[in-house]
Amino acid sequence: MQPAEIIRRDAAERRRDALERLGAERDMWVSTAHPEHGPHQVPLWFLWDGQAVWMCTGAGSATARNVREEPRVRLALPDTFDVVLLQGDAECCPAREVPQDAADAFAGKFGWDPRTEEAPFVYLRVAPRTVRAWRGEPELRGRVVMRDGVWLPVAPA
Repeated sequence: MQPAEIIRRDAAERRRDALERLGAERDMWVSTAHPEHGPHQVPLWFLWDGQAVWMCTGAGSATARNVREEPRVRLALPDTFDVVLLQGDAECCPAREVPQDAADAFAGKFGWDPRTEEAPFVYLRVAPRTVRAWRGEPELRGRVVMRDGVWLPVAPA
């Protein structure tokens, strides 16, 4: 098997591709850490609303407990070749208190509405502070496409 040739994308292409994937994909790896118990990583369904990632998990899950203790999280789309990593602070919102537009969009995307479940669920909202996007070694330089919650400027085409 020969490796595929990687054509280096410019910043505008990386940003466009990352946003496209955030809008289209279903699963995201969520990494949290507890001050005493260490790291925890799980895949969750997610919704990108154009500003933030919305995920849902059981109110008593390790992910929810960790976020309450330490809100800093790292999120990753599941492709190890076309990497998109997000970093930010997660906010916990009980399912019955989540903004209706976000909860309705989540339910529409997945055909499942946590607000109707008997067991308590929380939504995690993460507005990214940092986004990194790269494909292979040729794109390691310049992989940061968002810093301090602001998309980095791209050169005009």
